[in-house]
Parts: sequence; structure tokens; C-alpha cells
Amino acid sequence: MKFTLSWLKEHLETEATLDAITEALTDLGLEVEGVEDRAARLAPFTIARIQSAEQHPDADRLRVCMVETDEGVKQIVCGAPNARAGITVVLAKPGDYVPGIDTTLAVGKIRGVESHGMMASERELELSDEHGGIIELPSGAVGEKFTDWLAANDPAKVDPVIEIAITPNRQDALGIHGVARDLAARGLGRLKPHDPQPVAGSFPCPVSVTIDTDTLDVAPHFAGRVIRGVKNGPSPAWLQDRLRAIGLRPISALVDVTNFFTYDMNRPLHVFDVDKMQGGLRVHRAKGGEALLALDGKSYALRAGHTLISDDRGAESLAGIMGGEDTSCTEDTVTVFLESAYWDPIHTAFTGRDLKIHSDARYRFERGVDPEYTLPGLEAATRMILDLCGGEASELVEAGAAPKTARSYSLDTKRVISLVGMDIPKAEQARILTSLGFSATGSGDTLEVWVPSWRRDVQGEADLVEEVARISSLTKLEPKPLPRATAGVPKPVLTPAQSRERIGRRTAAALGYNECVTYSFIDRAAAQLFGGGTDDVMLENPISADLSHMRPDLLPGLLRAAARNQARGMMDLALCEVGHAFHGGEPGEQHLQVAGLLIGQTGPRDPHGTRRAVDVFDIKADVEAILAAMGAPTKMQTLRGAPGWWHPGRHGILCLGPQKRLAVFGELHPKVLKAMDVKGPAMAFTIFAEEIPMPKATGASRGAVEMAEYQAVERDFAFVVEADVEAAVLVNAAAGADKALITDVRVFDEFIGGSLGEGRKSIALSVRLQPRDRTLTEEEIEAVAAKVVDKVTKASGGTLRG
Repeated sequence: MKFTLSWLKEHLETEATLDAITEALTDLGLEVEGVEDRAARLAPFTIARIQSAEQHPDADRLRVCMVETDEGVKQIVCGAPNARAGITVVLAKPGDYVPGIDTTLAVGKIRGVESHGMMASERELELSDEHGGIIELPSGAVGEKFTDWLAANDPAKVDPVIEIAITPNRQDALGIHGVARDLAARGLGRLKPHDPQPVAGSFPCPVSVTIDTDTLDVAPHFAGRVIRGVKNGPSPAWLQDRLRAIGLRPISALVDVTNFFTYDMNRPLHVFDVDKMQGGLRVHRAKGGEALLALDGKSYALRAGHTLISDDRGAESLAGIMGGEDTSCTEDTVTVFLESAYWDPIHTAFTGRDLKIHSDARYRFERGVDPEYTLPGLEAATRMILDLCGGEASELVEAGAAPKTARSYSLDTKRVISLVGMDIPKAEQARILTSLGFSATGSGDTLEVWVPSWRRDVQGEADLVEEVARISSLTKLEPKPLPRATAGVPKPVLTPAQSRERIGRRTAAALGYNECVTYSFIDRAAAQLFGGGTDDVMLENPISADLSHMRPDLLPGLLRAAARNQARGMMDLALCEVGHAFHGGEPGEQHLQVAGLLIGQTGPRDPHGTRRAVDVFDIKADVEAILAAMGAPTKMQTLRGAPGWWHPGRHGILCLGPQKRLAVFGELHPKVLKAMDVKGPAMAFTIFAEEIPMPKATGASRGAVEMAEYQAVERDFAFVVEADVEAAVLVNAAAGADKALITDVRVFDEFIGGSLGEGRKSIALSVRLQPRDRTLTEEEIEAVAAKVVDKVTKASGGTLRG
């Protein structure tokens, strides 16, 4: 949306500067995208006077002029037919850039005669399309800046052009009058009244208008009148200057008037040449198959449902979008039908998009023009046509009626203050809304606000609050700290689960893992490797064929990252991720995991030979450290039986019982690594963060340290068992022999084969007894030792080694 400063001042009485206006527009939500200073390109040019003009010795159409300038008398060769002694002209000196011909001048010779500059025409300075001769000024002193002369005598030609961005909800700002209304409400001036007076018709309108019954929902109001005896020629200079300044090409007085009101009042209009019409005008839906040659020179094939304006011959205009070429106005036009109508925004958008037509009329109608300005806009345009083109106007004809838009909403003025955060008195709120065209009355803290017809975007109290805030300016909002709900130290913001998640992430990073953030969806094949890939977790609209299913585990994403790193030569990897995995497709069917992956060697090569491949015990130490930091109990069982993507003999499940699994660690199965294109072996862990029980004590302090007063006793046992018996069976059995006295059981030796025979092994345990109330006697120690032997023998099927 473009307009000039002087055009804006036709609607706004203001002394505000250009900077103040542009700053206010952006603050009001009408963001200024640019300001074109049209005087800048004319800044180098000065005023000069021709002393003499003699015929060029070698060219009939050239004259050698002696020109008075601020640098003395200069010789300039000129080909303009009006170049003569005594006239005041606009001078371009050598070194000046002339925008109309895209040339920087230099001293040159023309047919052997040296020329020091040029005298410019209006087209060469991009002031108009006039190029029949050089500019002749009625006044001006030699050496005066041309821009200063224009500012004093023809300011429209150096008027700044302001371009603003219009959001879809501000259709009222597509007219300059609407922009001025906002600025006046802000306090930058006074909105000039616009109340077009009806033009009395001197004869009945010879053109009838009708709207088909099935079309009234998309074309509720259609009006117009005939103006005969018009003289259609070029529009006056002021109108051409305004249109040209905003990027429109002046065409003729009749067409320029309709373009003027499109931008001035957001009221698109159209004129038909009556002498090219046959019969009256009918608004109807297209049946399909009709064709229309539009004003853009293109022929459009219409589909059923498009809204048309037709005469007895056929389609003459696309309603609300573009007129037809067959009834367009030319210099020979003497009788016109001026149309003003209201078209449904949604249907206008449908037709325009269907036909791929972009026009100023469509841009406005599909956003919504003022339905109650249909007739006033027609009257205002009629008066301008009569003033510019002469003629005689008929009586109005109309079909249908403007749709009813009257509505009101209650506004709680105290709620406005609480929502906006500024102290805006009720009287000021009422003033703001009234200045924007609303009607606001009421008592107490409530205003009953009636919405004007041009604000179809206001649909409730929230929109009214926004209008008050917008005009009051949120730049005046002072930041204030929120009051504390309770005195003292504020409570933690994070929940215990969120704190635990953060601790897991930071602990993994402290252990040397690099955190990854991978997609929550993976391909079906990878998901199936980790127990997923079912239809209930399949995406309906995946962004890629490789991202079709929600991940059942975090490890597939880490393995993909490892494969990419290995492909680029990074073979030693420590990766981790914290996120959700999905065991179903319904809300809540997800669980939080902390996962890690170790591949390669423990460190760089060194002369001491400390470098080795990572193993299960490395990953076990890491997972136990993370679990401890996250608050898991110290004593946990280690079981087997993990899912199939773990190596069957090189993994462990850390749990508090068969049904309470806290984590899985170990080596990943070679078939999984092969499918994921990862060079192994690979050690990994998965912690189920939500399974870790919350501590019973809510305080941050630890309990008092309990130091035993009596000396501990250690006894060693060696048991011969079958080779397939796990050491954990013996450890758990020994620990359960006397839970009050036995505080620790450790494996310190293992012997396989030899004198024990094939398929048998010896496991040595160290059992620590810690008395609390007295020193143990030898008999008590032996009794506990006997319980240990009995428990281990029954649990493992082994015997005490002699």
C-alpha cells in the first residue's frame, strides 16, 4: 500500500513531521516498509536561463545555446524545439546522473560543437511522460535548486512516497482515509470529514441492473448510474502525479478516477462504455464455458460458479476482480455506466485464485471493503467525474441492499487495564474507540461498543482490547517484576522428574559423552529391529520415507549418528541422548529414556599400551554412575533376559525386582549393527528414567553418618559349581544368609578346569560381617558361615571347596 505525504494530508490535518508519521504508523501495526524520497534524485539539478540560441552550423534540428548558470555562462547544444532565448530551464551539469535516460553526463561534442551539460525535459527527470521539449519554468533564480523550486511551486512532484505493509485483518487501512483515521486517533492530527453529498439525477437511468436470486449470497448489493456527455481525455496533472507516485500508470480521466477511489477510500469502482453495451446489466453465476476478454488483454474461460456482470450480449466483467475489454472506456467514450457494488470476500478470492488473476480490486474485495460505503462512494466518484469530464448524471439504480453488519460487544475497562498492563482510564478507552469510528457508551466499568461497518475484523471483546492497546502504544508499557506468590525463597520451578532428567543429561556429559538430538521418527526397518515398526506408531504424513514411524527406543538414532561418523573416519565414539521413546500411538504411550553408546577404543594411542577396546564393564560403570546421580537405590539386582537387540551373553538388566527394570546395559547384537551399518562391537545402555523411584525424604539434607563401633569380620569361601552357573547366584545367596550382619559380598577369584574337571569351576567369595551392638564371638561367626554355605549350596547346587 503506497501513498504520498500530501495525499495523506488531504485526509489528515497535521503538523507532524514525516519521521513522526512513519514511526507512528509502524507502532500502530501498519509497518512502514519504505519511504521513497523523490527529491533525492532531483537534488543535483539547478535552474538556469538561456541567453541566446543560435542554429547549429551542421544540424538543422540542433541549437547552440549560451546558458546562464551558477558557474557562469556555459555552451550547451540542445535539440528541443522550444529552446530559445529568455526562458528559464532546468540544468544538468557534467557529472550529474539523469534518471530518465539512465546516463551520467560528461562534456562532449555534438556535430563538432562542444556541449557542457543539458537542459532536461520532464520525462528525462521522470516527472511525467512529457518529452516534446525542455522544461520551461515560469519563475526561478539562476543557481536555485530545482528541488527547492518544486517544493514551493509544485510540491506533489517531490512528495515523499510512504509504503506500508497491510496485515489481512486491517482491510480498512487499504484506503488512505483509513490510515489517516488511525493517525488521528493516535493524536497526530485531526481527521478531515468525508461526507459526499448526493448528486441529483437529471434523468432516469437507461441501464437496468438485476441480481439473480441464487447470486444474492455472493453479490448482495449492486448499484450504478449513467453519466452522459462526458469528455474522456487525460486526467489533470494533480491526479496523474498521485497515481504515478504510487506506481500506477495514468490512462484516462474516467479510469484514473476509479483508480483514485480504490486507493483513496478503499472503494473499487468500474466504468462501462454504455454505447458498447447491449441492454441492462445482470449479476449472475457463470454456467461454465463462457469466455471473457479482460482488460489485461487475456481471455479467460469461466467455470460454473464464477460471478459475472453480463449484458444481453454476454459476460462483460468479472465481479470484483476485473472488467472486460469489450465495454472498456476510450477517448471516444461519451456515455458511461459507473458501477459500485459489494462482493462477498470469500467468493471473490475463490474466483480470483481459480483464474489466477491479481488486481487491486480483487485484493481489496477479498479482504472486505466497507459495505455501507457502496452508495456514498458512487456519489463521490460521480461528482469527480462531472468535475473532470463534464456531462450529466442520471438517477441511481440499484439491486439488492448492503449486508447488515451492525453488532456490539461489552468491554470491561478494568480487564483492558489488566490485560494490556497500562493504566488507561475508561474515558481514554472510550475516546480511542470513538476516534476509530466505534460508538462507545456505558456506565460503571463497562462500555457497550458498536463496531463500524468498515471493521469486519473486529469480532469480540479481545479485538476491542487490541484496538485500545494499539492506539495507546505498547511502547509506553513499563516492565514490572511479577509479585511473588509467597514470601521467602521461591519454590523450584522444575518438577522432580524434570530435575532428574537434567541430572541424567549433565552426568552423561560429565562422563565424556557427546549429546545428540535425533528425530523422534525413524524408518520401519530400524524400528522393527528394536521392537517397533507397527501400524499404530506409523505417521500418516511423514516428511520422508525414512522417517515413517515413531521411535521405540533412542538407540536407533544414536546408531545412525555413529554410522555417519564412522563413514567420515571418526571411529571412537561416545554418544548419548535424552528423550522420549514411544510404545504406542495414543497420547501418553511414551516413556523417557537416557541412552548412551560407546564404540571404539578407550583413548588415543600411547607408548604405555593403556589403549584398549571398550567393553561391557566400561558401559556398566557409566550407567551405574548416571543412575546414582539420578537417585536410584544403591543396591540393585543384575538379571538377564533383555530384548533381542542385546547380545544374549553380554548384557545385564539393572532392576529392583523382575518387574521393576531401571536400565539395560551391555553389548549390542552383531546383527543389529550390521543392519544399521555400524562397525562394532558397540556397547550401550538405556535408562528408563521414569522407573527410578522417587526418594522418600523430600529434604535436601542427608541423614547422619552411622559409624560402626565394632570391628568388622571377613570370611572367604570357595565353591565348586557347574561352569554355566552365574557368579551373581552365589553372591545373592550369600548376601541373604544374614541380612543384619552381612554388609558386603564380593567375588575375588575364579578358577576353571584343571583338577576340578571338565565343565566345572571354582568361585571364591569374600563375605564381610559388621556387628552393631557387640563384638562377635567365634561361635556366632561360625554360625553365620554355616548359613552362607547352606544358602549358596542350595542356590547354586555346588559344594564347598576343600
